[in-house]
Amino acid sequence: MSSPYHKEEPSTPDPVDDLMLRDDDIDPNDAQGRTASSVRDIASRIPESLSAIGRDISRTIEKAISAKDDYVVAVKISPEAQDKLEQLVQAGVFRNRAEAAGFLIEEGIKTQSALFERVKQKLAEIERLRAELRGLIADKPA
Repeated sequence: MSSPYHKEEPSTPDPVDDLMLRDDDIDPNDAQGRTASSVRDIASRIPESLSAIGRDISRTIEKAISAKDDYVVAVKISPEAQDKLEQLVQAGVFRNRAEAAGFLIEEGIKTQSALFERVKQKLAEIERLRAELRGLIADKPA
């Protein structure tokens, strides 16, 4: 019974899920049957894929936690540098581009040791000058 205060909701039929076909309803020779079979095949692989993703994430987290002395730095590189890093990975020299980039940075720092020694001296000189300026300000009579 319907009234202005209590309206009956129209009944709707249960939705039909086209993916929920029984095996005996599938005709592998028609397009719908092939599609249903493909969808089932893909759906059956989802748990395996999710499990693999979970394992990969776990390994990555474990590696990040265990790498206490490593630092992550985001850098922009040229397409040519990207290609070179990818070549090292594809050749099996490194497991990933981050490892290849880390190696090349370390080697570059070793190769440029004279430059870094000079920078270290200049930084010490800058710090000495800053201390001298702070001393001038602190010694100034008020």
